[in-house]
Amino acid sequence: MSERANFGSKVGVVLATAGSAVGLGNVWRFPFMAGHNGGAVFMLVYLGCILLLGIPGMVSEFIVGRHSQANAARAYGTLTNKKGWGIIGLLGILTSTIILGFYSVVAGWCLQYLGASAVGGLKGDTAYVQQYFQTFSGDPVKPAVLGIAFILITHFIIVRGVRNGIEKASKLLMPLLFILLLIIVIASCSLPNASEGIEFLLKPDFSKVNNKMFLEALGQAFFSLSLGTACLCTYASYYSRQTHLLQSATQIALVDFLIALMAGLMIFPAAFSVGVQPDSGPSLIFITLPGVFQQAFSFLPALGYVISLMFYALLIFAALTSTISMHEIGTAFFHEELKMKRPVAAWIETIVCSLIAVFCSLSVGNPDIQVLGMPLMDFCDHLTAQYMLPAGALLTSILVGWFASKALVREEFTNWETGGPKSLFGVYLFCVRYIVPVCIFLILMHQFGVI
Repeated sequence: MSERANFGSKVGVVLATAGSAVGLGNVWRFPFMAGHNGGAVFMLVYLGCILLLGIPGMVSEFIVGRHSQANAARAYGTLTNKKGWGIIGLLGILTSTIILGFYSVVAGWCLQYLGASAVGGLKGDTAYVQQYFQTFSGDPVKPAVLGIAFILITHFIIVRGVRNGIEKASKLLMPLLFILLLIIVIASCSLPNASEGIEFLLKPDFSKVNNKMFLEALGQAFFSLSLGTACLCTYASYYSRQTHLLQSATQIALVDFLIALMAGLMIFPAAFSVGVQPDSGPSLIFITLPGVFQQAFSFLPALGYVISLMFYALLIFAALTSTISMHEIGTAFFHEELKMKRPVAAWIETIVCSLIAVFCSLSVGNPDIQVLGMPLMDFCDHLTAQYMLPAGALLTSILVGWFASKALVREEFTNWETGGPKSLFGVYLFCVRYIVPVCIFLILMHQFGVI
């Protein structure tokens, strides 16, 4: 097999890996979580959780990936020379494949809404927009076709390789994502009464701090940074030996936090200006926000039209940066472990994920496609979020913190004593041994309703 590819620049490392973390969840889940947990004070606690859980967790996956220079299935066994640990990588590959399957369905909805916005198909009251969403999402053909189309877009980036595909796409998509966000933030913050939304997001009310808010901030930090999916491990396997892991993790976490903050500044001022509270999940971006944009920019309909187009283009870019990373995990596995040519490996991942997408799409509104009483799409979301992601991240922290050679972990963390922050190694090791596992355990208990 030819020499393994790697990222060609520091900018490429940060943008590609940050793109794997930045996704639709930053745009709809973060504003909802902030809205229901005190706004600004949630932001501060969330930032603290990134420092406690996110950055140490990211560095751990980076160490596994960069040390092995291999796909996720092989990487974890390489760290200790015990192949049994490879189960963590296989779990990550399976998790990311399932997520890509149902995530692409939602991304396909974004494609539909971009087209509908372009032709003015979303104009009407909330009841009309809600009916539009229900009719479209329940269609047996179009959403599935659009989901597959999104996977194919991802596929044709992946087959171009690490530098010419993933890195080039990330260098284009991430700046575009930031520019679109910035434009919409400026427009949103210029609306009448927008100051209420800005104040809600930036002026902390510490009376809102409670156990539930802390646990939900932990959960948001965990899911936002893609811990447990093997995305970070796979991308780190393309890092050069000169890449400073802690510095990269910190930069990526800050980019992710900045995007989430900007998403809040995009949504809250517009929503507050028309007296609407953001909802959760698909209802926010597919039912609530089309009406918000219409009302907020009713004084200049042309501007509302442009903002709506930009918003759904933004969602597509955010989704694509995530689907690229998830697709690469399976592609790298088939390419390296089964000795397949990269295009063939990518097609296998594309076909598997497309099948998942079709059945997930068909399960929306179809009571015959259920697992354990849930539509297949909801089941896939529940299975990965509640069980598979936390399990992968927890096992990774245990492996790196307790079973890997301390000297090896130190070498990777400090770049062989040449550039990494040596004085922080003890802090990192304490976090990955104690803080990260405890945080993940608390997240699990909260999700199960125990605490």
